[in-house]
Amino acid sequence: MGAIRANLQAVTLRVARAAQAAGRDPQTVRLLAVSKTHPAAFVDEAYHAGQVAFGENYVQEALAKMTALAQLPIEWHLIGPLQSNKTRVVAERFAWVQSVESERVARRLDAQRPAALPPLNVLLQVNISGEASKSGVAPEALPGLARAVAAMPRLRLRGLMAIPEPTRDAGLQRARFRAVRELADRLRADGLDLDTLSLGMSDDLEAAIAEGATLVRIGTAIFGLRKDAAAASQAGERDRDHAAEIHS
Repeated sequence: MGAIRANLQAVTLRVARAAQAAGRDPQTVRLLAVSKTHPAAFVDEAYHAGQVAFGENYVQEALAKMTALAQLPIEWHLIGPLQSNKTRVVAERFAWVQSVESERVARRLDAQRPAALPPLNVLLQVNISGEASKSGVAPEALPGLARAVAAMPRLRLRGLMAIPEPTRDAGLQRARFRAVRELADRLRADGLDLDTLSLGMSDDLEAAIAEGATLVRIGTAIFGLRKDAAAASQAGERDRDHAAEIHS
């Protein structure tokens, strides 16, 4: 058995056990394989091991993989920051964008989504830890942005995404995930139809699932350390933000 196939099976088992421990049906939690910086061959191997949805941070890297794997019906998610000058190609090529944080970008995606395609699935990224260096809308600005995006005809607002500040404090970890879930609950109470909470990565998926995650973004546990992560580890120079990226 190939390493990626074995890793996928192990992660799927972790997800199922975490869901069961939380009293949830494992089928309510989807796995997104985060393939950024890994070659198209790794994506191909994971796809043929049963994985369909893949997350990419960088648009140009993702486009190269889409071209290389055009014969495969992969569900591509953009999970990294989106610049305004990249919205057209993202609107045309991706199935999901998990990192919408402004009405301006959302309106561009809405205007540029081809009519022949289904509405683009969108998650609003929330800066739940309040870090100045992190992307995401502030919680207090979320309701207004959510209502605006929900009204855009070529977008389908599915829910929220967050990347809390890494911590070894299990209670704080759970509290931050819970805060995102509570934000989603309030939006639902206001009449928005949300079904997705994208929370949790390789190191904290159990806590995320316990607090209601319906989609977990897993890279390292499936594909191994990325080249940039391995180099940083050897040099002992990983900072907190880089750690959040490489442990997705």
